[in-house]
Amino acid sequence: MEQKPPQKGSRDTGREDRLKAALKANLARRKRQAKAREDDAPSGTDNKD
Repeated sequence: MEQKPPQKGSRDTGREDRLKAALKANLARRKRQAKAREDDAPSGTDNKD
């Protein structure tokens, strides 16, 4: 009996889609974190001594 190699087409496409979605979510999360840090950071121009 001859064994057929697994088809890469559908499996790779699904993997690429998952990776693409994870990358997009990661980037969005990092942008939110950076914006939150920017908003929370005290600015140096508001010094009232």
